[in-house]
Amino acid sequence: MPEGHTIHRLARRHAELFAGDKPQVSSPQGRFAEGAARISGTVLESAEAYGKHLLHHYADGSSLHVHLGLYGKFADGSGEPPPPVGQVRLRMVTDRHWLELRGPTACELFTPPEVAALRARLGPDPLRADAEPERAYARIAGSATPLAGLLLDQSVVAGTGLIFVTEALFRAGLPPLLPGRALTRAGWRALWADLVALMTLAVERGRIDTVRPAHLPEATGRAPRVDRHGGEVYVYRRPGQPCHVCGTPVSRGGLGGRNLYWCATCQAG
Repeated sequence: MPEGHTIHRLARRHAELFAGDKPQVSSPQGRFAEGAARISGTVLESAEAYGKHLLHHYADGSSLHVHLGLYGKFADGSGEPPPPVGQVRLRMVTDRHWLELRGPTACELFTPPEVAALRARLGPDPLRADAEPERAYARIAGSATPLAGLLLDQSVVAGTGLIFVTEALFRAGLPPLLPGRALTRAGWRALWADLVALMTLAVERGRIDTVRPAHLPEATGRAPRVDRHGGEVYVYRRPGQPCHVCGTPVSRGGLGGRNLYWCATCQAG
């Protein structure tokens, strides 16, 4: 599932392509036909991301809400759009650009109260200027749940997925199974600041890089990472491989059906 930086990049891209225009909207697949008809030809005022949720805001007060989930993907281009092939849930077209959406978990129209309800149930997003990190810490400080589980909970922090969580915890020297209530306020502020920095860099680069300059391949002589996710990381999907900092084999364990990765030496707590 895409992490928050990908959704922010999409919001930026969609605003560049369509903000201020009146795109023709359709649903070749048919599953969003009624919603598409309602907004087709309406001015798209803005696009924004909140965590892993994408919102297009229209001049009539309605908002298109998209959650990509595991399989959702956007494609876009300039000029004449290609003929729709396969299961295209959403298509937007102007005389300059086109966009298609396939396989999302959610593609629906929201009213303003529904948008407000979505924001209310999500935790602060490190990539948003209006984020309130102390709201997340209030949840964390009162919980015995492992810290990794809390950071993966979108109602605590929005937009963070397994890569950002495992890597930020490594960089902070915190074990992933540390109870949330054991995290100090100073520790939380440092962790939040690092999430903001890492996720902002990912928006700029289009990939997740978490390794500090001293531990990069060009500084240490090690081979670069080869992985479909791209980017240099410390522990994510590196079980059994030596830690880039201390050489200890990276550990792997489970939490709620998801894999966790950490260095037992660097993250001793």
